Amino acid sequence: MPPVLFLLMLLGALCSPGQAMSREEKQRLKNQVVEMFDHAYQNYMDHAYPADELMPLTCRGRVRGLEPSRGDIDDALGKFSLTLIDTLDTLVLLNKTTEFEDAVRRVLSDVRLDNDIVVSVFETNIRVLGGLLGGHSMAVMLKEGGQHMQWYQDELLHMAKDLGLRLLPAFNTSSGLPYPRVNLKHGVRGPETRTGTETDTCTACAGTIILEFAALSRFTGDPVFEAHARRALDFLWEKRQRNSNLVGTTINIHSGEWVRRDSGVGAGIDSYYEYLLKAYVLLGDDLFLERFNIHYASIMKYISQPPLLLDVHIHKPLLPARTWMDSLLAFFPGLQVLKGDIRPAIETHEMLYQVTKKHNFLPEAFTTDFRVHWAQHPLRPEFAESTYFLYKATGDPYYLEAGRTIMDNLNRFARVPCGFAAMKDVRTGSHEDRMDSFFLAEMFKYLFLLFAEPDDIPFDVEDYVFTTEAHLLPLSLSMAPHSSPAPSNRTSEEELDDSNFDWTCPNTHLLFPDPAFPRILREPIRSAVDKSCPRPAPYREPGMGRPPLRAQDFMANNPEHLELLRRMGVSLIHLKDGRVQLVQHATQAVSAVAAEDGVRFMQEMMELSSQQQKEQLPPRAIQIVSHPFFGRVVLTAGPAQFGTDLSRSSTGVRGFVTVAEPYSGCSEIANAEYIQGHIALLQRGQCMFAEKARHIQKAGAIGGIVIDDNEGSSSDTAPLFQMAGDGRSTDDITLPLLFLFHKEGNILLEALKEYREVEVLLSDKARDRAAIFKGADVKETEEDCLTEATTPTSHEPIGQSQMSTVELDESAPEEVSPVDEDTSPAEEVSAPKEEVNTAEAEAAVAQPQEDRDLEKEEKPEEDTDSSSQSVDELLADWREDLEAFKQMEKDEL
Repeated sequence: MPPVLFLLMLLGALCSPGQAMSREEKQRLKNQVVEMFDHAYQNYMDHAYPADELMPLTCRGRVRGLEPSRGDIDDALGKFSLTLIDTLDTLVLLNKTTEFEDAVRRVLSDVRLDNDIVVSVFETNIRVLGGLLGGHSMAVMLKEGGQHMQWYQDELLHMAKDLGLRLLPAFNTSSGLPYPRVNLKHGVRGPETRTGTETDTCTACAGTIILEFAALSRFTGDPVFEAHARRALDFLWEKRQRNSNLVGTTINIHSGEWVRRDSGVGAGIDSYYEYLLKAYVLLGDDLFLERFNIHYASIMKYISQPPLLLDVHIHKPLLPARTWMDSLLAFFPGLQVLKGDIRPAIETHEMLYQVTKKHNFLPEAFTTDFRVHWAQHPLRPEFAESTYFLYKATGDPYYLEAGRTIMDNLNRFARVPCGFAAMKDVRTGSHEDRMDSFFLAEMFKYLFLLFAEPDDIPFDVEDYVFTTEAHLLPLSLSMAPHSSPAPSNRTSEEELDDSNFDWTCPNTHLLFPDPAFPRILREPIRSAVDKSCPRPAPYREPGMGRPPLRAQDFMANNPEHLELLRRMGVSLIHLKDGRVQLVQHATQAVSAVAAEDGVRFMQEMMELSSQQQKEQLPPRAIQIVSHPFFGRVVLTAGPAQFGTDLSRSSTGVRGFVTVAEPYSGCSEIANAEYIQGHIALLQRGQCMFAEKARHIQKAGAIGGIVIDDNEGSSSDTAPLFQMAGDGRSTDDITLPLLFLFHKEGNILLEALKEYREVEVLLSDKARDRAAIFKGADVKETEEDCLTEATTPTSHEPIGQSQMSTVELDESAPEEVSPVDEDTSPAEEVSAPKEEVNTAEAEAAVAQPQEDRDLEKEEKPEEDTDSSSQSVDELLADWREDLEAFKQMEKDEL
């Protein structure tokens, strides 16, 4: 009997379909989109221009080199007024012709492209080169209309060619794949360039060039740009895995070896697929469509598990590479509409919509059971993009309501006085001082087009193709004179039968003879994501009865229980972090009946975990309020299922911290006279959390903070969890107990080491400084800002795997009850290191793997040795503006 896989889909009450939206209501929403755009654009022009981007919390421009580095994200900034260039064609689409003309004049007079600065080739291509070409297309269209831009003489095109020539040195590699970065002034060769030493790039970074470079060649008549882009695409195609026809995420630009062999449709690969199909649309070359269709067939065979899109390994495409999805894959339903494959587009979009309604925004990454994996949301437009294309394809007013939801959430949760602020954590509503240029370039285009009538749009959008940054390139470029590209080295396997491909998009009226068809596809998915829907009892075959061992009765240190697990084919794997992983191989069971019992045991563990999810507690806050912090440092902490409920306290618990002796807190506290009236610091390990709490409570402590004993652990890379009890009543524990990982705990310990007396506030969320100090003399010169270490507290579950697993802890000699946190569609549950009684579902693996940043660049590595950093450096690393929290309070988050 093969290992058993489970994908648990919730079935339940179904919502009624949406009603048709009136023309007046669409008009009102369209006008609201324009007002929102004006709010964002005008604040950029008033407070940030000529800087690249607006910092909406502090109402100033982000200038590279003047603000603390954000790592690779800043490679998009080149001191070339990025947001203004990225917004040019949006102004025309929204009928802001006067503003467009003024913006073009500003670009021509103020923007320099020869800055001595290293920028991302990918970001500069799609945002700046694409923005200049989109602006040029609009200027030519307006000039031909005879009323506007009569003075225009292709100045934006000349700038675009200048920029294209500055990007070309990056393509000087043996493979033709571009370096990921280039110096706008010096290129990639020589020490003055400060680049050119990189060896790897992401697939999307190298494969998302063809639209802009081909358009530049066709506009200017210079074939060099299109030739370089085609060469890069040819090389990527040649390096695909020939059996799976998939490409990896990261490739060596010199050798062509895949550095990361996981494959999906999200970050690192996404726009490579998009540009293959759109290159066919824009340029009319059948080769691009052939390649796209081969890739698409493999995507639907291996990656698509409707409604999910899960990464796989290119050499073993049946083996999942990860069990979470990133928000960039939200573009894919829109691409499927362009392909003509509407059904899976509807299904995946509905899943994304339900996740959006669950968390207000799409988290940067979320698990296969739709919980937060990475909590950030930088106002990405991909979901709005797919919403627009699905509305165009189906005419279903349901997608108008989805657009309304996007707008309402932006106004409720992201709008601030100086623009729209990215969400630092979708769970708490905290903001980040960031408004990326793509928000103006893409979000408002798609929302405007969603609600606009044809006579509201100043040109026919069907005459243009949208780039990945939503810049508009005219389809007439396919007929523009250009030098023929070098003949492709097409192998015999590329001589494909035309019958294998759809050369046109199907008529959507024929796809949907029944208007209810899209709704029928959506309803099961809505039920799957909506945890409030009732969950059916697990199926049990007649006569099979209950398994001999109940999940809630299992004790990790009971030899009899371990023997029963062995007979059911369940074995134990000891993990490095002290946990035990239960793995079920049905083939190792003593009989078929025992194997069935093992399956039921694993399933029951998940069911019990699902029941306890209703008791899930949100993260808590530890705010350092003493000098010199004054409430500006906030550490996100894991809660306990016992003790004081901080969510019911309007003031929280405030006190000075003292290290307990013994540090483990597992015996009577020796320094009780110092602990009394203070908040005790404890180390994780050696005993149950509840036991630690009882010891410090007996010593007179008013609260406790447990710091992880796993050196280098951080909530940046590991999920937080709830601390459970010890299997007996915890009603006697009346103080609050919170948990910090090692890195965050070191921030507190370093502060205590340097300042001797450190006062903290334990609460359910960060407090306004005025509320903390209540009129105390806090210098006005202190910055009104909070530095918050908010990090994901969700748990990464295992997706589909070849075995059923449950992770528990072997360190505590207590019984193991069902898990109390996230579970996955596959049978994996995990527990925290100490609490094996009310075990918590942690990540499916001990530590989640590092992944490429969703900006297509690698995230900078965090310094895991926090003790080597000064408090000032830590403050700089965690800086956050107070206005974010004022807005959070205002929105009652």
